[in-house]
Amino acid sequence: MFPNLNARSALAAASLLLTPPALAQAPQDGAPPAEAAPPAQAQPVITKPPELLQQVEAPYPPEALAEGITASVRLIITIAADGSVSDVLPTEPAGHGFDEAAIAAVRQFRFSPAEVDGVPAPVQVEYIYHFTLNAPPEEAPGPEQAPVARKATLKGQLISRGSRSRVAGATVRCGDDPEAPEAISDEDGRFSLDVVPGECAVRVVASGYQLYQTKEQLQEDETTEVNFFLAPTGGALETVVRSDRPKKEVVRRTITRQEAQRTPGTFGDPIRVIQTLPGVARAPFISGQLLVRGSNPGQTATMMDGVGIPLLFHLLGGPSVVNAEFIDQLDFFPGGYGSQYGRAVGGIVEVGTRKGAADTFHGSVKVDLLDAGFFLEAPVTDGISVAAAARRSYIDTILPAVLPKSEGSTLSVVPKYWDYQLRVDFGAKRGARSEEEAQALAGGARSTGYVMAFGSDDQLRLVTGGPETERDLTVDTHTLFHRIKGDWTYRKGALTSVFTPYVGYDGTSFSFGAAKQDGVGYTVGAREVLGLELSSNVTVRTGLDLVYEHQSFDVEFPAPENFEYVAFPGAESVGELLVEHIGLGSFDGALFVEADLKVGRFTFTPGVRANYQRAGDARNVALDPRLWVAFNATERTQLKGSLGLYSQPGETFRFIPLPYGNPDLAYQRAFQSSLGVEHRLTDVFNVDVTGFFNRRFSNIVAPGQLVSLPGGSVFQVPYSNDGIGRALGVEVMVKKQRASATDKWSGWLSYTFSKSLDGRAGPIPEGSGGFGPTGDDTAYGLSPFDQTHILTLVSSYVLGNGWELGGRFRYTTGRPTTPLNHTFDQYQVDRNRFTGMYGPYASARMGGFHQLDVRLDKSWQFQSWTLGAYIDVQNLYNAENVEFTFNDYRQRREYEVPGIPILPVVGVKGSF
Repeated sequence: MFPNLNARSALAAASLLLTPPALAQAPQDGAPPAEAAPPAQAQPVITKPPELLQQVEAPYPPEALAEGITASVRLIITIAADGSVSDVLPTEPAGHGFDEAAIAAVRQFRFSPAEVDGVPAPVQVEYIYHFTLNAPPEEAPGPEQAPVARKATLKGQLISRGSRSRVAGATVRCGDDPEAPEAISDEDGRFSLDVVPGECAVRVVASGYQLYQTKEQLQEDETTEVNFFLAPTGGALETVVRSDRPKKEVVRRTITRQEAQRTPGTFGDPIRVIQTLPGVARAPFISGQLLVRGSNPGQTATMMDGVGIPLLFHLLGGPSVVNAEFIDQLDFFPGGYGSQYGRAVGGIVEVGTRKGAADTFHGSVKVDLLDAGFFLEAPVTDGISVAAAARRSYIDTILPAVLPKSEGSTLSVVPKYWDYQLRVDFGAKRGARSEEEAQALAGGARSTGYVMAFGSDDQLRLVTGGPETERDLTVDTHTLFHRIKGDWTYRKGALTSVFTPYVGYDGTSFSFGAAKQDGVGYTVGAREVLGLELSSNVTVRTGLDLVYEHQSFDVEFPAPENFEYVAFPGAESVGELLVEHIGLGSFDGALFVEADLKVGRFTFTPGVRANYQRAGDARNVALDPRLWVAFNATERTQLKGSLGLYSQPGETFRFIPLPYGNPDLAYQRAFQSSLGVEHRLTDVFNVDVTGFFNRRFSNIVAPGQLVSLPGGSVFQVPYSNDGIGRALGVEVMVKKQRASATDKWSGWLSYTFSKSLDGRAGPIPEGSGGFGPTGDDTAYGLSPFDQTHILTLVSSYVLGNGWELGGRFRYTTGRPTTPLNHTFDQYQVDRNRFTGMYGPYASARMGGFHQLDVRLDKSWQFQSWTLGAYIDVQNLYNAENVEFTFNDYRQRREYEVPGIPILPVVGVKGSF
C-alpha cells in the first residue's frame, strides 16, 4: 500500500532577513536609498509579510520511508518581489533525500509579495519543512458494525503566554492519530473541535511557539471551553509532511530563530542605538544633538512618523522623546539619502510608531530611578485600534544627590522632562489573509490611515558654583513641542499614494545672564508621495513636501554696540537693553522625483529635488540632483556608492530684520559622496566598510559679515552664509547576530575614522568669529566637534532562565579646543571688560571620552503578564570625562565641567 501523504503549513511572523544582511541604520525598501544599505537590502520592519498562496507537497523519500526515518529540513527561501521563489538553500543538510525533496517542492511554492513601506520587495525567510511518520489508519468497521456516533466539543482560545496576544493559524488536535479531527485557530485565536468523548490528549502546534500538550476530559454531548497559553520560542515558517509508519511516539524537531531581540547598549531605549553606529560623533551630554559625518549641530534632521521635531533626545543625554514601547521602526540615513528627504545637509533620522493591537488590550508600565511611563494599546472596533504612551521624569530630585561636591567644580543639573504619544488607526480589513485579499474585499483598492498626536517638554538649568569659584554660569532653558498628523495610504494595483498633513506648536525660552528670549512657533505642512511600479525592474516615486511656519519672539537683549549708539570709554553693552516683540513667517516647498532601475546585477536610483523658500523678503531656490548605485558582486558581497547635492533652509528666526537676524540669507548647501562594500562573512557575521567625503558651503555662521549702516557706522550682522567645511572618513561595522534560539551571544563593533574642518569663505570678523581668538588670519581649521577616532563595542549574552547581560564601551577622541594662554590681565577700557589671551586656534584637545555601561535584566513570565527587573549602570568605573569648560571673568583660569559620574539605575517593568 502506498503511503498516505498529507502536507500542512503554518505561517506566522517569521525572521525576515534581507540579503545580504544589512546594518541597523539601513533604510526600508521603497524609502529613499542611503549609502549604508540599498532600500531593497536593509533590515527594516516588514509592513506586509509574505503569505503562502500555493503549496506543493513534497514526496517522502522512499529510502527514508522504508527505514522509518523522520527529518526537519531547515531552508532559507528567497522570495522575489513578485512572490515567486527565486532561490532555496538548506542551512543544515538532513540527508537521506530529504533536502532534495524539500527543495524541489519549495521551489514551486507561490507567495504573496512581501512589502516594505507599502512597496513589494524581495526578502529571505527561514522555512522548516517537517517529514514525520504517522500510524496507518485501522480498517473501518462495516456498516453493520458501525456504532452510533458520539460527540463532544472542545472550544477555546489560544493566547500567547506573558503578553495575552491571540495566536492565529495554530493547529489543535487530540492525539497523534492522522485521521483525528483538527481545527485551525482564527485571527482571534479561537477554535472549535468536535471529537469522541473521553480523554483528549490535546496537542497545539503553532509557528513561533513551543509545542503545547495537555489533557482534557470531554463529556458526551457537552461543550468544554478552555484557554490555552502558548509559550513563545521565536518565529519560523513551517510545513509538516506526514506519512504512515508503525505506531509509536512522533519525534518532532524544530529549529527556530528568535523573532526579535533587544539591541544591547541602548539601556532600554532602542533609538539610542543611533549613538553607537558608525559615522555618529558624540555630542556634549546636555545637547541632545546628533553629529553625523562631520556635520555640525542642527544639520541632521530628526523626524517622527515623517514630521520634523526639534529634539530626538531629552536634554542631559536623556532618553529619546518616544516611549520605547511605541517604536515600530527606525531609519537612519548618515548620508546619500534619496530625494524624498530634504532640509538637511547632514543625516536623517526617522522614527516610526506602531499601531495599536488588533487582538486584545495590552500594555506596560515602567518605573526606575529616572522616570516612569506607561504604554497601552487596544482594538476599539472592527478595523480601528488605538495606542497611547506617556512618561514623566523625576531625575531633577535624584541627580544632584550623586554629583560631586568638590569646591570649585560642582555641577548642579536640574533637568525635567515629559513626553506623550497617541495614535488611532483605521481602515484595516479584518479577516483578510493578504493585501490582495484585503484589496479584493475593498473592490480592488484599499485605503488605510491613522491620526497621531505627540509631544515633549524639556527644562534644564545649570549652575556651577562652590566657595572657590570666581564666576557662576547660569543657563535656564525650556523646550516644548506638540504635533498632530494624519496619514492616508491608498493602494490600487501597482499604484501607492501616501498623503500626510500635519500641524505643530513649538515653545522655547532661554535665559543667559541679562539676555532673555521667549519664542512661539506654529507649523502647517503636508507631504504627498506617489509610487508606481511600472515593471519588476522599474519603480518611480514622486511627490510634494510643503511646510509653512510662523515664529514670534519676545526678546530682551543688550543692544549691539554701534547699532543704536556708539560705545564710549567705560561703557559696556549691558548699559542699553532692548525689549522687542518680533514675528516672521516662512514657507519651504519641494518637488521631488526618483526611480529604482534594475539592470542585471546593478540597481540605479537617480533622483532630483527642487527646493523653494520664501522668508520675509528672501526668495531662495536650490536644485539637488542625486544618484545611488548598488552592484551585487556575489550572493554575499555588494558594492554601493552615492553622490548628490543637499540643501537646508535657515531657521525662520534667522531671517528677522537687523540687529537680530539677516533677511538676506540663502540655502545652506552640501555635496555628499560615499563608496562602500558590504560582505556577509557567515550566516551570522556581517562586515560593512564605507568611505565618505562631504563638502559644505554657504552654511550659516555666527557672527556674520561686517556691513556699513547709514551714517557711516559699521555693524556686524548676526548671521551670514559664509560657512564652509569638509569632512572625510572611513566607517567600519562588524556585526554578529544570533543564529538561533540557542545562540547566546550577539553584538557589534563600530569604528569611525574621520576628519572634519570648518571655516569661513569671507573675511574673518572681529573676534575671529570663532577662528583664532588671537585674531590671526586662520579662516579654516578643525571643527569644534571633530573626533578623529570613534570606537563603540556593544555586546549581549543570554545567561538563561530569564537573565540577560548587556554592555557598551565607548571611546572618542577629545574635541578640539583653543588653549587659554594667560600671562597677564588684558583689560579693554572702552568696553570695561577683560579679554583672554589664547594659543593657536584648535591647537589642543580635551581629554578623550571613554565610558563603560552595563545592564543586567531578569524577566519572569506569568500566564497573562511578564515582569522584568533591571539594573543599568552608566559609567561603571566612574570616568571623569570633561564635557565643556568656561573661564572666570578675568580670563585667568579655565573651569572644567565633568559629565555624569557613575550612575546606577534600578527599574522594573510589567507588561501584559
